Amino acid sequence: MKDASSATAAPADGGAAAAPASGGGFKAWLPLLANLILMPAIAYGVAVFVLLPKLNSGGASAAPEEHAAAKEGGEHAAKPAAEKKEGKAGEATDGKVAVSLGNKVLVNVSGTMGTRYLMVSITLVGESPSLKDEVEKHDAQLRDAAASTLASKTIIDLEKPGARNMIRTELIAAFNNVLGGNPVSEIYLPEFAIQ
Repeated sequence: MKDASSATAAPADGGAAAAPASGGGFKAWLPLLANLILMPAIAYGVAVFVLLPKLNSGGASAAPEEHAAAKEGGEHAAKPAAEKKEGKAGEATDGKVAVSLGNKVLVNVSGTMGTRYLMVSITLVGESPSLKDEVEKHDAQLRDAAASTLASKTIIDLEKPGARNMIRTELIAAFNNVLGGNPVSEIYLPEFAIQ
């Protein structure tokens, strides 16, 4: 009798072991296939419906014509928004004068032993109609003042909340010192990159 019960028990155990192996082929691959199909769809949905609206709302100040120019890669695409508002001779439409400071200012970040740098483009804004002429006349001095101010910043200074506003304040003081009086009332930093 022992043999009969062992014989009947063996096929039952063998049948139970064989059932998951034969029925688990497609079911075992189902989570992998679902991931391969659903993950790209979820990533696309998050990018289109979450990330892009947030990015566009943060930079939605540019006009549609500027976006078209940027897509075409024209020379006007790289100009800051403050320059786009300019009328003749650097005069802005709202009575203020906006003047871009020559080329970008590139400096080594303090305390990095030359391994990190900061690149900034600067636009000066003021009320004086002669601001453009003064900036062109003192271009080298203004660029030197900007480089000196920016080169004194460490990575910690640059990563603090409100660092750009602090830098704007320091640059306004430095530029007004060079130009004499208070011709510069605002500064825009359309490009501010730390590498």
